[in-house]
Amino acid sequence: MADGKVTDDKRIRASLPTIQYVLEQGASLILMSHLGRPKGGPDPEFSLKAAAEALAVLLGRPVAMAPDCVGPKSRSSRRA
Repeated sequence: MADGKVTDDKRIRASLPTIQYVLEQGASLILMSHLGRPKGGPDPEFSLKAAAEALAVLLGRPVAMAPDCVGPKSRSSRRA
């Protein structure tokens, strides 16, 4: 990632066969990751939004992204 863009999608592409298999089996899938360790709370510089968008393009289907990993907003997130 650089300047909010995916510069190398090798890791995303490597995960595609597993993600596609799980989805083809009719399962719901939650992917979790992190980028850096921002101090003092969330920092847009460390957002994985660009990675979610790149994954959506590669999968050919929407990828929903929760606003956080815990809390009421994440629990109420809707699937894409």
